[in-house]
Amino acid sequence: MLNLNVMKKFRIIILAMVAAAALSSCQDSLDLRSNGTIDMSEVFQDRNRTRGYLNACYNYLKAPYVHAGAYTDDAQNSESITAGHYFDIWYNSDVTSSNFAANNLDGNPWGQFFQGVRKCNVFIANIDGATAEITNEERAGWKAQALTLRAWYYLQLMKRFGQLPLITSDLGTSHDYTADKKASVSEIAAQILADCDAAIATEDSDAYSYVYRTQQWGMATKALAQAIRCETATYVISPLFSDGGYTADQALDIAADALAKVLANDYSLWTTASGGYNAYASYFLYNPDDYRAKDKETIFGGVRTTVWKDCGLPIVSGSSTAGTCPTQELVDAYEMANGKPAITGYSDEQHLKPIINTESGYDESKPYENRDPRFYATVFYNGSSRGNDEISTVAGTNCGLNATSIRYTHTGYYMRKFAHDASNRNSNSDGYMRGVRLAELYYNFAEVAYQAVGPDKVVSVSGLNLSARDAVNKVRARVNMPGIPSGLSVSDFEKRYRNDRRVEFALEPDRYFSLRRWKALSSTAVVSGVKVSGTGKNITYERFSFDKRMTCSDKYLLYPLELSEASKILELTGNDWQNPGW
Repeated sequence: MLNLNVMKKFRIIILAMVAAAALSSCQDSLDLRSNGTIDMSEVFQDRNRTRGYLNACYNYLKAPYVHAGAYTDDAQNSESITAGHYFDIWYNSDVTSSNFAANNLDGNPWGQFFQGVRKCNVFIANIDGATAEITNEERAGWKAQALTLRAWYYLQLMKRFGQLPLITSDLGTSHDYTADKKASVSEIAAQILADCDAAIATEDSDAYSYVYRTQQWGMATKALAQAIRCETATYVISPLFSDGGYTADQALDIAADALAKVLANDYSLWTTASGGYNAYASYFLYNPDDYRAKDKETIFGGVRTTVWKDCGLPIVSGSSTAGTCPTQELVDAYEMANGKPAITGYSDEQHLKPIINTESGYDESKPYENRDPRFYATVFYNGSSRGNDEISTVAGTNCGLNATSIRYTHTGYYMRKFAHDASNRNSNSDGYMRGVRLAELYYNFAEVAYQAVGPDKVVSVSGLNLSARDAVNKVRARVNMPGIPSGLSVSDFEKRYRNDRRVEFALEPDRYFSLRRWKALSSTAVVSGVKVSGTGKNITYERFSFDKRMTCSDKYLLYPLELSEASKILELTGNDWQNPGW
């Protein structure tokens, strides 16, 4: 909570270090005094304690959440029918600053991320003068990791809260909190970029380089620092966050350089299909903790999923809930395999009357035929198969639509992304949500490039020669999707770009934050599903709409400060730091 209680003690209670000790063999006995304390100077006199403090800097990262898509118009969660469930509250209530943390995608991480910032500040301030037995390479590499992590925490805070206090040193016990102020987004971004630049300038070593040298796929690297730079560039010129501090050309130089440097250091898109899964599906099923033997796309960490249980089909042994059920809007976002949009919008407010692109080849009576291959890797639909089982979403059948049960789909669709056909209660073979992957850098570069120079102009920076359109088409090519054509206006390309980003990162956390950055959240309050009836050649598809969601107004573009935190800051500074609408 901004560590406002730091004034209470001169000694540091190292509970976070004790927790981190369970995670790393690098943290041997901390030799605590009987009162459970240790002087900070003593931490940096000992190799294991120093390494342990660095490990503690990682404790505040958040793993991707498998239900992230249900917080956007990509999905409707089946557990929303349970009164008082967080999805019931998120969809149907006016969430307040008091209950936001209990019902939002990732809580209210103001305190968590600022704790991470403080840990990094302390480490950065002390590592240069540490007398512990560490090599110069380790000293520099460990500091670079902490700089990268601090940049990461500040990027996550900026994405959620906007303007923030900028704290880059250990405030100690005598800091005057009454003088604290919010920094602008441009000021925060400048600090993020400065931390990344300092880290990247560090000489490559086993402690810090572009690639992780062990199985520590959650370790900060130069590639992560470049990814942070690239993402920051999209935010500083975005509709929500742009404050005039950065021009589109400046943002483009940053994004292009970041992508170029990552590509030059052995990162590439995964393009291998295997085991009956196309390349897109196969990527998520592959374990990225492989010393980078095959997976050259993953840049930073993540988590293994249990889709079979948490977003499972009712025919799967051990499935507890259908969970995150893809919406009709997400299905409509997938183009035809010929690269032409199938649905271009809706002629009614409830999304019951789709506007069909008659040149695409889309057939309302066969809506799932000949679609973008990423669709088949992401969504279970009526007539699709899981192993030897054919899925029917007709009411009353094996996976039928049932709005009164959490175990059955509420939209007519089930989540397939990350799921392996063999997974069940006896064996989990499901895949992995990545924290950061190379595809994001391609899209982030494209987002900045089309705003700066248009969709077709080739950008030549740091050995990169790529247009915005080229970057998106690189990712589409992994599943053999035709490229987005040249000659589109900026507005037309933006529509295609945003749609393709939605498809590529479907049911991942990306869309949750992209909608806010674009100030497009208010357009996503209506979601719909499909009721399938009949059999054989007599199948019909009837669209239906859910109640309008309550959490899509501009108020929700930024997170609120928790009420207790906002009150504390008001008392100390005399200023109201609460975000608009809260």
